[in-house]
Amino acid sequence: MGPVDQFNALPAEAAEAELLSCCASPAWAGQLAAWRPYPDLPALLVAAGAASRGLTWAEVAQALTAHPRIGERPTGPGREAAWSRREQAGVAGADDVTRQALAEANQRYEDRFGHVFLVCASGRSDSELLAAARARLDNDEAIERTVVRDELGKIAQLRLERLFDGHG
Repeated sequence: MGPVDQFNALPAEAAEAELLSCCASPAWAGQLAAWRPYPDLPALLVAAGAASRGLTWAEVAQALTAHPRIGERPTGPGREAAWSRREQAGVAGADDVTRQALAEANQRYEDRFGHVFLVCASGRSDSELLAAARARLDNDEAIERTVVRDELGKIAQLRLERLFDGHG
């Protein structure tokens, strides 16, 4: 029995708990658990994208609370913290000037939009993340909410792949 088959066989509450480590939206996790069974991982990833796009802004905002600021890597022992550290590996070697610039960009972003700057950081360098934060400060709120929802979906799908391919 493969990992997706095992997931399909879980009780709803256990399936949702697994999914919450990928995206901290109970609505998203509940929807994906309810849509089971999935024939394979690609089908689950398609469903995850649809569930992400269907979130209300309040549900997206709830999921954002689980994400650290870019450059502030979590130290906790859980799967989500480990994934976040891995995703932000491009910031690990940043010098003090870049770290300070990221902190300032994070603060400006939060002051402007009222929530943490979210970006799928996996595979991106510290300078790319800083440039993204600065560029997105020019977005209006409607555009930024669309971008945030898309970034949340990318992160969730990346984490689902890790969860189900055994490399989590």
